[in-house]
Amino acid sequence: MTRRFSAAEAVEFAAGALRAAGASDAAAQSLARATVAAELQGRASAGFAHLLDYLAALRERRIDGAAEPVLTSPAPAMIACDARGGIAQLGFDRAFEDLCQRAAAYGLALFAQKGSFTTGELGDYVRRPAEVGLVALAATNGPALMAAHGAKAPVYCTNPIAFAAPPDEGPPLLIDQATSATAYVTLRRLAEKGGPLPPGWAIDEAGQETTDPRAAMRGALLAFGGARGANIALMVEVLAGLTGANWSLDAPPFDHGSASPGAGLLVVAIDPRVIAPDFPHRLRLQLERLEKLGVYIPGRRGRKDHIELSDSLTKSIEGAGA
Repeated sequence: MTRRFSAAEAVEFAAGALRAAGASDAAAQSLARATVAAELQGRASAGFAHLLDYLAALRERRIDGAAEPVLTSPAPAMIACDARGGIAQLGFDRAFEDLCQRAAAYGLALFAQKGSFTTGELGDYVRRPAEVGLVALAATNGPALMAAHGAKAPVYCTNPIAFAAPPDEGPPLLIDQATSATAYVTLRRLAEKGGPLPPGWAIDEAGQETTDPRAAMRGALLAFGGARGANIALMVEVLAGLTGANWSLDAPPFDHGSASPGAGLLVVAIDPRVIAPDFPHRLRLQLERLEKLGVYIPGRRGRKDHIELSDSLTKSIEGAGA
């Protein structure tokens, strides 16, 4: 059985659970909006299923629900943010309008945040700039969950990277992917439900490749594409580290303990019209040409207008927020 929510109903449902778990109203609204956005984009693993991690972290003090992000401007085109142990979404929300204005004024602008819980759906941080005409790139890290080429223990988080660009018509091009062979939430779900992993996704605690998701939970994920994927993960790690955040090896876990992972988030926003006024039009024509050749264009599928949650997930969220 499932329960159907409109977008507004889903935001209020999520915000209510977050407030009950200890989030301030501002943090609850910010995270609820991002949670619903992920669901509407078809990213359920970063939506209400992941909200349970936030609710547990609020109760167990890995997230400071009352934290107020501190924003500074170290350079005209830069915004720095210290999340101070709170959520990543609130700091970005507070800086978003300013980031867009600086990108328009200077051609590009940068948002650098440290000290947050995990960032949730990374695509949200580039999709929103793209919806107002900006090209955006985002990188983030977190606790070590993935082994690099040659390592037998976790050294990086799944270190996702996201990119979005705006055509003059239709939804943005949006790429949002982990540098691991699969997302950690997918691994965890398989470990709960059972069933084998595809080869090349993970290693066990002895550093040997495994198709057992439970053994992988005690070991580490692997990067996609071997050494090439690991190189991209390292690039993301360095970009996230530019913010002053914890390296993944130093980040406390997100699912137990009482300390924030202290994750980093870097977002670069570029106004393409400054250097190429016709770029949005040219991008649309290029995407249409690629689609005619059978190329899948990520981010271009239709956005849902409602959310359906299983009764079990709905009850878990209600219970976790109580």
